[in-house]
Amino acid sequence: MSLVNPSDSLERQNEKLIKIAGALMRRVEYGSEQSSAAYAQFERAALLERRVRERTRDLERTLDLLHESNAQLGRANAEAETARSNLADAIETVSEGFALFDPQDVMVMCNSRFCRDFRDTANDLRPGLPFASYVDEVSRSRFLALPDGQTPEAWAAQRIRRHRDRRVMFNVQLAHDRWLQVSEHRTGNGGTVVVQTDVTDLVRLERQERARLRDKQTRMIRATLDHLNQGVCIFDEHARLLGWNDKLGTLFGLPARRLQLGVSFFGLLDRLDEDVVFTRGIDRDGFTRWARAEGPRGPVSFEIRRGGGAVLQVFGRGMPDRGFVISVTDVTTEREAAEKLAQLNEILEQRVMERTLELEDALSAAERANASKSRFVAAASHDLLQPLSAAKLYIASLNDRCAGGDDGVILSKAESALTSAEQIIDALLDISKLDGDGLSLDIRRVALRDIFAPLRDEMEVLAARKGLDLRFVPSDLMVESDPAYLRRILQNLLANAVRYTETGRVLVGVRRNGGSARIEVWDTGPGIAEEDQNAIFEEFRRLDATRGTSEGLGLGLAIVERACARLGHPLGLWSEPGRGSCFMVNVPIAGRAEPNRPTLARQSARPAGLAQSGLIALLVENEPQMRRAMSVLMESWGVSVIEAEDAPGALTLLDDLQITPDALVLDYQLGPGPSGLTLYRMIEDRLGALPCVIVSADRSSALRQGCKDLGLALLAKPLDRHKLAAFLERAAVLMA
Repeated sequence: MSLVNPSDSLERQNEKLIKIAGALMRRVEYGSEQSSAAYAQFERAALLERRVRERTRDLERTLDLLHESNAQLGRANAEAETARSNLADAIETVSEGFALFDPQDVMVMCNSRFCRDFRDTANDLRPGLPFASYVDEVSRSRFLALPDGQTPEAWAAQRIRRHRDRRVMFNVQLAHDRWLQVSEHRTGNGGTVVVQTDVTDLVRLERQERARLRDKQTRMIRATLDHLNQGVCIFDEHARLLGWNDKLGTLFGLPARRLQLGVSFFGLLDRLDEDVVFTRGIDRDGFTRWARAEGPRGPVSFEIRRGGGAVLQVFGRGMPDRGFVISVTDVTTEREAAEKLAQLNEILEQRVMERTLELEDALSAAERANASKSRFVAAASHDLLQPLSAAKLYIASLNDRCAGGDDGVILSKAESALTSAEQIIDALLDISKLDGDGLSLDIRRVALRDIFAPLRDEMEVLAARKGLDLRFVPSDLMVESDPAYLRRILQNLLANAVRYTETGRVLVGVRRNGGSARIEVWDTGPGIAEEDQNAIFEEFRRLDATRGTSEGLGLGLAIVERACARLGHPLGLWSEPGRGSCFMVNVPIAGRAEPNRPTLARQSARPAGLAQSGLIALLVENEPQMRRAMSVLMESWGVSVIEAEDAPGALTLLDDLQITPDALVLDYQLGPGPSGLTLYRMIEDRLGALPCVIVSADRSSALRQGCKDLGLALLAKPLDRHKLAAFLERAAVLMA
């Protein structure tokens, strides 16, 4: 209901509204309570009318939307129906059988070719059929050719198990020799698409190709068998002959009529029984048992002799189909050659035995000569070292007393000559020991810096005389070696480097080489030609023949090579003429050394502190010249010396004098009586422990160990006066 007529003009509607508004204003201002109530009802009516009008508009819009949605739904249904029709038409055009199952394994749709070959089940296949029912229908179809021994229920159970896989593909045999390939594919929502393809033509083509290949292989096998220089025969699982070559009949002398397809192996063996003798391997019964074996056959090999002496080697092996193949080889020539070789071998063995006995006799003689030589060199060296040591001590005493001048120069040259002779004797002793079988090595952990330090002190003077720059690269590595022999190796290498280097420098360093330390001695000398690098390790071989014997007799590198071989330290050499040389020794690494500790300064040639010490030393030496030289030297230092020739004389002298000496200087070899070690123990029992040094030309490890056990110092002959002075000074300190 509207207060104005909508068909009126706007001017007329405005006039009406103005009048209504005026009347309402008057009613508000002058009306009674009844009129106020009526006006309130009027307001409510107007409000209700407005809300009804709004709801009517909303309803009209909703109806419009509903009509539009219905129109869209109709179009969508039409499109879906069209798509379904198109899908059905497309599926129908597919040459394979097609079916779609939803995620609950219920058939959604299929084409007319699906299960067309199972004509007795085609009417039951329609949308809504469960997958299990579809499998059950197919398993009971008379057009399904089940494998031998398989029931429809077992086939259906196997088909359901395959259906659980993500991707399935297999062939199904139908009646009348037809084949169907079935494949399953999963859809995105978990459904299943089943496709059936007729593969009968492919299977038949494959059979034809397989048969053709078998024929071709048969021809190839026949050609191969005829080409072989061996006789070959093949038997099936029933030991019947399947194939053979002509060589087999030739080797056994069998006519063609006896070698026929299907002939029994055992019949053939019986026919050969009179002409064949089993000579090596198994016998006839063992061969028969092998052929009759029901299980897998292992390989078998044996030899037989046929007729007038032909030797045949037979080799048999089982095949996967339980058949077996046998090959026969004529080895008559090889066996005759082997017999002749055996006869020759016996003759040769007899001759080798005779030569071996002769060589053993020669070797025994050489070993005896070598042992005799070693004993002679050791004894001769000991006898030579005694007077040399005495001469050096006399010269040292004179040199200390001379103030210099020409006499001092002459004495120095004499001492140098004696030192050269001493070095030659030491080298001969070392070679004799290294060549002998009784060498005992003291392999232990040793710090390289303890080897380098004395070598540096010793070689610096020689290098300085020639104006060479001698450098040692510090190393804190510990190695496994014999300290004495390792020092001798490096000493000889350094001496050679300094001797043959005229200008430049000599460098000693260490490189890590895996688990070993490679000690390298570099020089800037003349170098060594490649053809001479092996010759330099020979005894008395020097490349520079113009040098005098005072510069060595060529024994240093021979000692180095022998010592490295006995220690197991690989020795290497790099050299280039005009540039220099590098000798390398590889020694096993045993860790790192402790930090350096301060050491006492080197003692001077003439110890000044002994003159005021009042030291009394007991000297026991059986060689008169050596004993006198040592006495003169020690007395020149201010030491009071009491002398004895042997152990009984020393003990008698101590009893007569009734004094306790401050130091003992004892020779190890004192003639037929007790040795120096035994004498020390006797003196120790009487007077207690005293400072003692053992002097000897014996360089055996047994003597070193004996001195070590007693806590005694050991000085080697020729005697080093500096070491002797150092011992006496230590004794003087203990006395004070």
